[in-house]
Amino acid sequence: MKKIIPFIFILSAILSGCGSSKKQLEKGNYDAAVQKAVKQLRKDPSDVKQIDILSQAYENANRQDNESIRMLKMEGKPASWDQIYLNYKALNDRQSLVRTVTPLKENGKTVDFPTVDYLPEMINAKRKAADYYFAHGNELMNNNQKESYRQAYAEFMRAKDYVGDYEGIDSKIQEARLDGISKVFVSIQNNSRVKFPREFEEDLLALDLPRLNSDWVIYYTQNPDSNTQYDYFINVNIRNVAVSPDQSVQVDSVIKRTIDDGFRYVLDKKGNVMKDTLGNDIKEKKYKNVQCALIETIQSKECRIEGDVEVIQVNPNQQLKKDPIGARSNFENISSRALGDLKALNEQQLERTKTSVMPYPTDREMILRCSESLKGAIRGAIQNDRRFIY
Repeated sequence: MKKIIPFIFILSAILSGCGSSKKQLEKGNYDAAVQKAVKQLRKDPSDVKQIDILSQAYENANRQDNESIRMLKMEGKPASWDQIYLNYKALNDRQSLVRTVTPLKENGKTVDFPTVDYLPEMINAKRKAADYYFAHGNELMNNNQKESYRQAYAEFMRAKDYVGDYEGIDSKIQEARLDGISKVFVSIQNNSRVKFPREFEEDLLALDLPRLNSDWVIYYTQNPDSNTQYDYFINVNIRNVAVSPDQSVQVDSVIKRTIDDGFRYVLDKKGNVMKDTLGNDIKEKKYKNVQCALIETIQSKECRIEGDVEVIQVNPNQQLKKDPIGARSNFENISSRALGDLKALNEQQLERTKTSVMPYPTDREMILRCSESLKGAIRGAIQNDRRFIY
């Protein structure tokens, strides 16, 4: 068994080396075959099988790229220069890789591959590809559409990547970027009869909107410039604000209870204290009935805010979505007064006697109490509606 394991390991190593590069060659994956053959030849430059695989794969890969370049040049399409550049780059990278193991020796003969200077062709193709991207980007800018601006931005960026100092490219990139961004203005529209405190509206709009921003969508709650043109409006419409009047309910109850009231001695017929077998006085527990009148005052007040969040697209002018929202705040206080023997009360009832009637919150305070839950509802609606904004 100990002899079999090393044999299997050596066999798998041989198959993974020679076999894998040969298999890639047979499948027509010439670049993969070149890479694997080079890797093996770095370990053993005299491996005849790998030299043969490298020669075939290298020749076939170069022939494919050169054929692609010839066909694309014959077609003469400006958009093809990017692919032409990529083909030249593949030829150059492949040549550089193979030169890391050449020259090679096969049966006493030197095996080498002719060196071709691809750099002039690469530079020319990059320049013409940049010219195409720049011209195509300008054509897209004339479409006056968000998607076209964004595609133009990508085209200008490709042109800059290829050439770098292309004349006017930075201003074009900035223009396409600014035109491609969708601007969304979020505002509170109070259509109720209640006038909100200023801090209430400000708090509702503290929605951490930068977290919702993306590469091409920016949310605003304040207008940075009077000339800013928005693509979408998110209107938080407050339709109804209802604050209940101060409510107070009094509940009266009488609590009765039998409690332990110490002990008394057990007397015999002659009035003497009776003794047990050990000579101790015999005692028995005493009980008494107590009662206490409990007067509970339950104070309550409620605020409800209802509305909706609607998404409006500017061009074309249409409503994309409307979601109902709502929030509620409650005030409740229970206080008690006790008249009678407090020993009749349990712990909870006794604790309530330590509280007192509280001043009711004002309507303004009740509205402010709604802000956190209402803000959560607004944030949730905007988050869910992001798919309509692009």
